[in-house]
Amino acid sequence: MQEYPIKRGMTKDLENRIIAELKTCFSVEPQKTAKGYTIKFGALKRLDVNPGKDGKSVIIDTESDMKVSDDVILDTNKRFRKYLDAITGFSTKERVKRAKSPAEE
Repeated sequence: MQEYPIKRGMTKDLENRIIAELKTCFSVEPQKTAKGYTIKFGALKRLDVNPGKDGKSVIIDTESDMKVSDDVILDTNKRFRKYLDAITGFSTKERVKRAKSPAEE
């Protein structure tokens, strides 16, 4: 389970963006759960996305399927990174930098 901060200005209407970006990036209809939304796609047996309690982050939990081909894994990872970029407003490089900052302090 990982919590990702959302870029300021992108927190408005977060729940609708979670749904829309899941549809856009993975081309599947997300299922509503008690806390958020879940999908199954490619190398992901389960991808759960929940809005953070403060509304300024998303909590993502994944379960991988290790029996799929390398091509499926690469495609799934590419789509997952695209989803994170779209939902958080931060690029991969920015997310890594933000994740390192609290650890270095």
